[in-house]
Amino acid sequence: MDDSVTVIAGIVIPSKSPYFLGMVGVHVAVALVCVIAGATAMLSAKRPGRHPKAGTVYYWSLCAVWATASVLSVVRWAENYPLFILGLLSFGFATLGRTALRRHWRYWARLHIAGMGGSYIFLLIAFYVDNGRNLPLWRDLPPILYWVLPAALGLPLIVWALLRHPLARSYNRPA
Repeated sequence: MDDSVTVIAGIVIPSKSPYFLGMVGVHVAVALVCVIAGATAMLSAKRPGRHPKAGTVYYWSLCAVWATASVLSVVRWAENYPLFILGLLSFGFATLGRTALRRHWRYWARLHIAGMGGSYIFLLIAFYVDNGRNLPLWRDLPPILYWVLPAALGLPLIVWALLRHPLARSYNRPA
C-alpha cells in the first residue's frame, strides 16, 4: 500500500493531507444528506410539506456536494475530471428542475421531474464511478456498469413519473 494514501472502511483516499481528508469528510457528509433528501422528495406526496422541504435540502446540499467535488477534482484533475463533469451535470439538471418550478415555465412540471430526476441519476453515477470498485457486489461488476446502471434504472422511473403525474401529463402554464 502506498504511504501517501489513507484507507477508511476499505475505501482508499489518495492523500494523507488533513485538509484534503477534511474536504473529503465534508463532501461525504453533505452527499449523504443529498441522497437521503433526494429519495425523501421522490417518495413523498407532491404537495406542500415534505416534498418541497426535502427538495430544498436536496438542492442546497447538492450545491455543497458540487462545491466540494470541484475542489477535490481540481486538486487531482487528471484522475477526477470525469467526477467534476458528472457533478456539473447533476448540479445543472437540478438547477433546471428547480428554476422551471420556481418560475413556472411552460411545461414546468415535466422540466422539474426530468431535471431533478436526471440530477439524482448523475449524482449516483458519480458515486459509483468513484467508489464502485470498493463496494461489495459492485466491485465484481464491469466498471462500465458504474456509468450505465444508475441511468438504466433511473430513466424508466422518470418516464413513468412523466406519464403518471397529472401536472406532467397536462399542458401546464402559470396560473
